[in-house]
Amino acid sequence: MQKIKKILSNYRADIFYAFLIVFSVLCLFITGTDSGRTVSAAVAERDIPIYCVGTDEKKLSISFDAAWGNEDTHQLIEILDRYNVKATFFIVGDWARKYPESVRELFDAGHEIMSHSDRHKHMTQLSKEQIIADIETCGNEIEKITGVRPYLFRAPYGEYDNKVVGTLRELGYYTIQWDVDSLDWKELGVQSIIDRVTGKVQNGSIVLFHNAAKYTPDALPTILETLLDEGYSFVPVSQLIYKDNYKVDHTGRQISLAQ
Repeated sequence: MQKIKKILSNYRADIFYAFLIVFSVLCLFITGTDSGRTVSAAVAERDIPIYCVGTDEKKLSISFDAAWGNEDTHQLIEILDRYNVKATFFIVGDWARKYPESVRELFDAGHEIMSHSDRHKHMTQLSKEQIIADIETCGNEIEKITGVRPYLFRAPYGEYDNKVVGTLRELGYYTIQWDVDSLDWKELGVQSIIDRVTGKVQNGSIVLFHNAAKYTPDALPTILETLLDEGYSFVPVSQLIYKDNYKVDHTGRQISLAQ
């Protein structure tokens, strides 16, 4: 009997010490050390761009990425003008150098010209210094054509990390994603684009299109008519987002903190 009691006592002691070890490790992981300050909450926290905006108003933004061709830019301007819609065009610096007249035409038509990087590289693979050089070069190119420096940024391929978002913030940019993707670049057909966009938009949505996408010019009129009939209004992204006193939740929804 004494032997059994001793075994049980040792077993309980082993459990107790194991618990202390696990508890100590968890405490270090959660609180960090004074020297290293490796706090798990900070490591886990992501710096998330703005995907959409929390608002009770029936308004949304139409946006286009311009990085490759230019065959339909004038047509897109005519369609948007027909419905009195102002959109935001995220322009690659190389595209602006190649088609400065189209950049100017977009700007003169009242559309926003914002940054989509200078050479459409994978931004997460660049150093902070390389990101800064790329963004400044694109900003200089756009400002040279329009006279206005961009302050919204959309990352090529939608790729970002804390370094990208944080660096852009230091440069005075808001990093913008989207919550409705037309997938127009996949060339799935006119109706596919219409269904995806009209079926997914909500108050505060940011919709992604591309210029030089095969079916977008044919799908866009129906999309605009449908959403206008549903009571939506269209504003450029800069007029949709909150400029200060806000937070971005884990889904990318920007929420105003103003009372």
